[in-house]
Amino acid sequence: MKAYVLRNGFGLDNVKQEDRPIPSPGPGEVLIRMKAASLNARDIGVINGFYEPNRTQPLIPVSDGVGEIAALGDQASKFKIGERVSPIFTQSWTTGEPTQANWVSTLGSPFDGLLAEYVVLPEEGLVRVPDHLTDEEAATLPCAAVTAWHAIVEEGQVKAGDTVVVQGTGGVSIFALQFAKLLGARVIATSSSDEKLERAKALGADYGINYRTSPDWEQDVLAFTEGRGADHIVDLGGGSTLNRSLAALKVGGQISIVGLLSGAVVNDFAIVPAILRKARLQAINVGSREMFERMNLAIEQHELHPIIDRSFPFTHSLDALRYMAQGSAFGKVTIAF
Repeated sequence: MKAYVLRNGFGLDNVKQEDRPIPSPGPGEVLIRMKAASLNARDIGVINGFYEPNRTQPLIPVSDGVGEIAALGDQASKFKIGERVSPIFTQSWTTGEPTQANWVSTLGSPFDGLLAEYVVLPEEGLVRVPDHLTDEEAATLPCAAVTAWHAIVEEGQVKAGDTVVVQGTGGVSIFALQFAKLLGARVIATSSSDEKLERAKALGADYGINYRTSPDWEQDVLAFTEGRGADHIVDLGGGSTLNRSLAALKVGGQISIVGLLSGAVVNDFAIVPAILRKARLQAINVGSREMFERMNLAIEQHELHPIIDRSFPFTHSLDALRYMAQGSAFGKVTIAF
């Protein structure tokens, strides 16, 4: 089989296609013939050495994908040959609250990822995916969609009439927009592109703010909400956006801390505004298998379709990774095997 492997250092130049034997499933495991993969900002961070800077072992990157069951190991009975499944991101987090031990079982680092024609995984780390989705659409769900679902539904408990702010128009933000609209919320989208804001409005966003031309975008949020502030803000910026998110929040509102696109450290954190707003700051790290399964039920019921910016063939996976690294995608970037 063909697989893309990161070895001999970090960076995209060290990701090469290799020939490897097709692995065999052990007890409780299944062999998956991969059909599609989808990319996240984390994949670029892994390849560049941000997450495991001391790693020396070869690694198959990419956390998200979908495939069909090709073979069953002994005692594997949850799925049938030919069923379409998607691996969960944190393989050992099936239900309840996560533990510190869960974080060593994530796909694409430290575990091998899915940028290979065949992978073997425990059946307990897989879910069935909605039938109405294409392979590439289904491949977008494990990280971006589950993260957005966790933020908006599981922790955020967004309800009809709430105002939700989503930062940017990448995978998590677009899923958060879609889920918030399913619940009847008003959605404010931010972007540096007027064209992307128009596309977000076509998906249901009620208001768009260009943070290049309106750098004090929190004032626009307050104006839109007549001074009340947003009920929920999905913060993907991190370093340069968290204080602005606090300023745009209503009293008793929640900020879901999802990303660190503008930096991992917040300088001069605004403690007083956080206290005055009784702000709830909830960090989100993807989600459990049960969250994934609940989300899939909602996606099926509403026949929701993920938004794909560009698709690349498996043989052009490096081009897909380079495109993802530009950070300009509207929705998801996928790879078709």
